[in-house]
Amino acid sequence: MIGRKQEIKKINLLLTSTRSEFLAVTGRRRVGKTFLVDTLLQEHYCFSMTGIQNGNTPTQLVNFGIKLSEYNSTLHPESPKNWQTAFLQLKNYLKTLSKKKKQVIFIDELPWVATARSGFVQMLAHFWNDYLSKQPHFILVICGSATSWITKKIINDPGGLHNRVTEIIHLYPFSISETYAFLKSKGLRYSFQETAKIYMTLGGIPFYLENLRKGESFAVAIERICFSPTGLLRNEYNNLYQALFNNAEIHQAIVAALADYPNGATHAEILKKAGLTNSGSYQRAVQELIISDFIIEAVPFGKKRRGTFFRLIDEYSIFYHRFIKPNKKYTSGMWQQLSSGQPYKIWAGYAFESLCHKHIDLIKKALGIGMVYTEISSLRIAGTSKKDGFQIDLIIDRKDESINLCEIKFHAGEFSIDKKYYNELIQKRQRFIDFTKTKKQVFLTFITNHGIAENMYASEIVDAEVMLEDMINE
Repeated sequence: MIGRKQEIKKINLLLTSTRSEFLAVTGRRRVGKTFLVDTLLQEHYCFSMTGIQNGNTPTQLVNFGIKLSEYNSTLHPESPKNWQTAFLQLKNYLKTLSKKKKQVIFIDELPWVATARSGFVQMLAHFWNDYLSKQPHFILVICGSATSWITKKIINDPGGLHNRVTEIIHLYPFSISETYAFLKSKGLRYSFQETAKIYMTLGGIPFYLENLRKGESFAVAIERICFSPTGLLRNEYNNLYQALFNNAEIHQAIVAALADYPNGATHAEILKKAGLTNSGSYQRAVQELIISDFIIEAVPFGKKRRGTFFRLIDEYSIFYHRFIKPNKKYTSGMWQQLSSGQPYKIWAGYAFESLCHKHIDLIKKALGIGMVYTEISSLRIAGTSKKDGFQIDLIIDRKDESINLCEIKFHAGEFSIDKKYYNELIQKRQRFIDFTKTKKQVFLTFITNHGIAENMYASEIVDAEVMLEDMINE
């Protein structure tokens, strides 16, 4: 298994526990939650079931009865009338099992099982409180892509499940280094540069990465997966959000609006762009998108809450709106053509910037400040009739009285600093100092995919440099 070291450690501790445990596994759709649980716990399963998407309560109960019959060897499955009866049947079966080893009950896609007004959550709480928690040998595992639903209904439940979950695993997409290792484990020999392009397009989503093939370049693979009529990700977008959220139209409107704001947008800008009102439904949708790892809330440098903005960080969603959605009429060679234009270069620049923001710990390590407390932000100051504006891609504000102003550059080769850009950098650094009135030491830092070309300007202005390989060879 690639990565997942902390998650493996948590699950192994549950297996050696002297009490029954209640594990909730959350994370974005296609991130590998079921694979993690199956790989580490399948040999301990005494019962497992997967919810049926859009299935009503009778459908879920029939599914439960069939799965129970597979484990208790009943020749004729019995479909319970309701969830109270279902958990009674499960309890009677569990009583026949050995208490000398951990017995795992796994309910996958639990939000699909817990249909409206079915009473499932209440009966699950009763089942845990009345039976499982009083035994020493069970691990109840619940899983689902609807992270916001599980967080609200199970983890933060104010009723019978309040504080009952004993362990939480939130599974994140692979990092860039884990993506490189995953592709290598599949026999796919992509360079660091090709790996970065794949990550910037698909993110570190194992299910998406699984569909890359040996012998395919980045360009050929992306055309097949994202643009061809039978491509896996050509129509994934709607399925992705519909599977995760109720009333997903609001979530999709927010995401579509943010796709046009690569630097992020305020509430007011999102609402105007999406044609929405600042309602409770909108606020809930924003929070659900944050919890589910699609967007982040950020605060500009030197601010507390005022000036908060939101940024879309899901690579596939950004790529979908930038390239897939506007190009549904497929022609062979489409992606090769698209990737040679200026829109591709603009997208790549922002996508690499997002990649860097997701790997701050590795950037800090490469800078030799891994153990220094830092606050991460960016800054964009609009120009006026009297003063020019400026922007800083990434600011690392350090507790050791220093600040790294990071310039992030994604180029086909080494990035060369000429005299004009050298002067712009000097002015930008001084504008930042004047605007923030900082007394800290300010270092100009470059983060690039190919490095900085050596010349007199680079040696004079660049205080520190981080390259793509520093993030992959962690």
